[in-house]
Order: sequence, then C-alpha cells, then structure tokens
Amino acid sequence: MRTKPWTLALRSPDVTREPEHTAYPIDGPTAALARKAEDHMTHARLIDTAAPSAPRGVALVLHGGAARRRPMRVSPTQLSVLRMVPIAGRIARAAKGELAVLRLLNSTRGWDAHHTPVDDVRWALGQVAERFGPDLPVGLVGHSLGGRAALLAAGEDRVVSAVALNPWVYPTEGRLDLAGRRVLVVHGDDDRIARPTNSAAVARDLGRTADLVGYVTVEGGKHAMLRRGQVFDQLAADFAAATLLGRHPGGVVGRILAGEEWVDV
Repeated sequence: MRTKPWTLALRSPDVTREPEHTAYPIDGPTAALARKAEDHMTHARLIDTAAPSAPRGVALVLHGGAARRRPMRVSPTQLSVLRMVPIAGRIARAAKGELAVLRLLNSTRGWDAHHTPVDDVRWALGQVAERFGPDLPVGLVGHSLGGRAALLAAGEDRVVSAVALNPWVYPTEGRLDLAGRRVLVVHGDDDRIARPTNSAAVARDLGRTADLVGYVTVEGGKHAMLRRGQVFDQLAADFAAATLLGRHPGGVVGRILAGEEWVDV
C-alpha cells in the first residue's frame, strides 16, 4: 500500500517536530504592532475536505501547534496541520456525502491571547453560515490546542458537538455552560505534552452542564496520535457523524452515546 505524503513527513527522522506544549501568549513590541494592524482582519483560512451541495451538517476540523516568540502565520504544511488531514478525510468517508467537512487554518500559530483560536472558530462559523445557511448543525473536532479551542467554542450558536483529541487544556477550563451539546474527549495515557489529568478534570466539569460527555483513554497513545492513530481517527469520525446526522453507531462511540462516561481502549 502506498504511504501517504503526510505520513512520511511525520515519520521521517530528519523532520524537526514542533513541541506543542507551549501555549504562552505572544507579547512585546512586535506583537503590539501586529495586533494594531490586525484588529479588523483575520488570516484564518478554510480548506474543503468535502463540500456536498446540500449537506445536513458541517464538521470543522481544528489543528494544534506551538506558539512562537513572534506572530507567525500558520503554514498548510506544518506537521500539526497535516496531522488533521486524515481525520478530516475519515469524517468525510463516515458521513457518506451528508456532511461538509472543512479544515480551519488559524490566523497565527499557538495561542495568542489577543486573538485566540476560539476567535478563528467564531470567524469560521460565520463563513459556514454564509456559505451553507444559518441552520445547519456544526461539530468541532480538534487536536491539542485545537482540542482546547473545540471545547471553549462549543457553546457558540449552531455548535452541537465537540471532539477534543489529546487536548492541551488547563484543569479549570471546563466550567462552561454547554447545555444542549455533546462532547467527546479522547486522550492517550502516554501523552507527555498535554496532561490527561487536566483533560479529565475538564470533562468532569463539563459533565455538569453538557447533555453528554464521554472520556476515552487510549492505552499507549502519545500526543501526536501516530501510535494507535486509527483509534483516534475513528472515534472522532464516528462521534461527529453520530451527533450531526443522528446515527446510532456501535463500538466505543455507541457505548458513550448510551451513557457510559469513561471508557478505556
């Protein structure tokens, strides 16, 4: 079987991998100038994975990636972006032509406290409403800081579900009102970048308001989701298709939707 280019890039020992644990805000004179120039604009972009003419819902796929000491545009070829390509493709295949699946490229790398990835999600939701209509349900699927953005933006209008894969979160960030939403958190127990204990604390707090919160621990899973990657991809696709299309899958997602809150795989 032919190996996909993104897989080669992620596996190559010659590629410098970006650490994804730094979520510091960008600050200083350079950042101040950049903020002044960008107060009324965004550099975020949407890339189609699937765009049927009459979708029943929309899945927005959100990448992670470390911050830099100065503002830097997101590159379509950075590893944190490429890792979401197969997840978006898996969601599109699971939806069988019934979902629009779009990947969001953020304005800047990392988590700029002035203009966060949550702001980019809000922009993307506006673009989706203009393009596909304001009434379609939206599901958010994100990894690392993208998982954080998915959870923090899950309370936005039209968002009905969120999937956070190895999310980089603070343990207190689950104190949100997510009434009417369904949430899935998937975390590898060998993640050394984003702490599973933090995401578990967030999931517990979200469970107080959200309609449903499931937490899946992936045994041996690491932050980049290369080991047991198919498990992460399939869980994200099954949950997105189920919550956006009203399907009733079996397997782990079926157990979560039936009310089982904590599952190990």
